[in-house]
Formats: sequence, structure tokens, C-alpha cells
Amino acid sequence: MTSNQITIALTKGRIEKDAVALFEKAGFDMSFMADKGRNLIFESPDKKFRFLLVKAPDVTTYVRHGVADIGVVGKDVLVEHPTGYLEMLDLNFGLCKFSVASTEDYNPDDHKRKRIATKYPTIARQHFNQKGEDVEIISIQGSVEIAPVIGLADAIVDIVETGSTLVANGLKVYEDICRISARMIVNKAALKNNAELSPFIRKIEAIVGNEEVPFK
Repeated sequence: MTSNQITIALTKGRIEKDAVALFEKAGFDMSFMADKGRNLIFESPDKKFRFLLVKAPDVTTYVRHGVADIGVVGKDVLVEHPTGYLEMLDLNFGLCKFSVASTEDYNPDDHKRKRIATKYPTIARQHFNQKGEDVEIISIQGSVEIAPVIGLADAIVDIVETGSTLVANGLKVYEDICRISARMIVNKAALKNNAELSPFIRKIEAIVGNEEVPFK
């Protein structure tokens, strides 16, 4: 790795594809990532870039520890892992939202202590605390949609994109918490020490702008 090489950690999957398309739009040749196979590390022919394909929660870890200079990851991950990096840009893709959902008989306005199933305990707890509600958070790693159906929880907090999975499981959205999109994060030390970072970030910012694209 050269001293001014930019290492970028990308979330594997759709965010990776959208990020590569964005970098191409900004004028960077990304053809070296066209045939990925099972590889997880890619270096551009001119040695200016190195890309790491990792799982979403690991993007913040790589950036925090300085293994990656830049990370591209969903805001949902940043909410749960909020420290050790600078959030620089809203990239305005990967749009979805955090929502509260449950079955038809759920009453969001009753005063009983609710059990909330979620993969995102931080955002769930923050949301209900801001409303002055004391809730029991039940952490689930797999599909949370069945939790209200089988009586494990009163409601769920989850990411909603189309809502079709909720409908298929007899659930509906009762409340939207916040918008989610892909964000660019940067290692604090790298921003000071790698002279190539700021020009690169400015090029990307010129493409995405500062205007937030709403999730509908």
C-alpha cells in the first residue's frame, strides 16, 4: 500500500454496486472491480485505490482502526456504532427508513410497558425514550417480523424499504422513526495525513450535492 493510496471499505451487495457506480460518475475508472469472483480486496491498476468488501458492521471497525481511510455504509449501522469516525457525506442511495410495525390489534397509545423486538436496540431505545416510554428491548438477529405474531413482542423496530415483507407477515407500519441512506465515513487521522482524501471527497460531494433525497 502506497502512502497516499486511499483504502475504501464497502458494504458488500447493493451499497457496493451503487458506490462503484457513483465513483465512476465522478470520473474514476472502476473497471478493475467488474469481475470480482470471491475476492474481497481490490487494487486499482494505478495503485491509487484499494477497496475492501466487508460486512456492514465491520465497515465502521475498519475505519475506526485506520485500516480503511473511508467507509461506505448505511446510516442504520452508524446509529448502532456511532463513534470513532467522521460522517462526511449523505450519498443519497440505499434509501429506506426505520419504522415501528406490528399487528392490527397493536395500540401504540396505551400506557403499558411494551416489548419491542429489533436488530437495532440503540435506535429502538432512543426512539421510545424520547417519547417518554419505558420499553423492554428484545434483541433478535434474524427475521423480526414473526415476533408480534407469535406473542414474543408487542411491536418491532426494523428497516422498511417497500413494506411488502411486513404485509406478507400480517404487520403494518404504525410510525416512521427516521430516514436511512448510505453515508461516507472517514478516519479522522487519515483525513489529516493523507493529502489525497480531501480532493477525493470533494469530487464525490460535487456529484451527490448536499440536498437530502427523501424516502417516500
